[in-house]
Amino acid sequence: MSTPEFELAFEAAYGRAVPVAPGIERMTVNNPSAFTFHGTNSYIVGGSSVAVIDPGPENEEHFAALLTALKGREVTHIFVSHTHRDHSPLAKRLKEATGALTVGQGPHRAARPLHEGEVNPFAESSDMDFRPDITLGDGESVSGDGWQLTALLTPGHTANHACFALEGIGIVFSADHVMAWATTIVAPPDGSMADYMASLERLLARDDRLFLPGHGGPVKEPASFMRGLRTHRRMRERAVLERIKAGDRLIPEMVKAIYRDTDPRLHGAAALSVLAHLEDLVEKGLVQTDGPPALLGAYRPA
Repeated sequence: MSTPEFELAFEAAYGRAVPVAPGIERMTVNNPSAFTFHGTNSYIVGGSSVAVIDPGPENEEHFAALLTALKGREVTHIFVSHTHRDHSPLAKRLKEATGALTVGQGPHRAARPLHEGEVNPFAESSDMDFRPDITLGDGESVSGDGWQLTALLTPGHTANHACFALEGIGIVFSADHVMAWATTIVAPPDGSMADYMASLERLLARDDRLFLPGHGGPVKEPASFMRGLRTHRRMRERAVLERIKAGDRLIPEMVKAIYRDTDPRLHGAAALSVLAHLEDLVEKGLVQTDGPPALLGAYRPA
């Protein structure tokens, strides 16, 4: 696969727990947008004693639906893949309702410090209140009744992003790191393109058979799909370099040319993606700019 073939067919089934694999149910929040596709996916793992992965945003209907789906079952753990507001805030209420322990890589943090005068464009999208009861390092696991989930730390989309591998059956809950419907937003300073690419390689070194992402349907051939994502990102990097060599100096100029077929609502995110590539290219010594890479900076070939 040279570039990923995205899968846009998806039935959200709001308010219902949909079986997606033995011992795994998916519930989708009714929060569709250009960034969340049809909504955020929460997952229930286990039988009579379960874990919930990514309970989602503060959404009353989804909270009620989750409690209905969980009725009669013990909830022992609530896993949070990362601290964006479409994934983690409902963990607090679900913990209060069930007594479960929250699990994650850690509190929200940026991939790098803010530069002088820089504003984090995704600050309002970040859940600064989440603090996991159990902090998992890379490769560390939590077990329950018939399940074991292992943290695969995958920074890139956010610095504290983690996927969770369900041991023994080759399934990974890939959250926002790998999704079948679209590429992942990598937006500095929260995100890092260098980290994202390294995290892709980390998952490519595994032999999993199915990914269940934070938005949209499953990734059924993870290895070939991730190779496509890797190629896509490398093509974007080359496109940025080519625009600079052609004389573009500002990010809006590059976005206009590179993303001419992209929904204009996403051009702001595209600009941040270009910035993420430029940070990496400056670090590699292929592009120069005065001062640290910035959205309003001017860029030139090295």
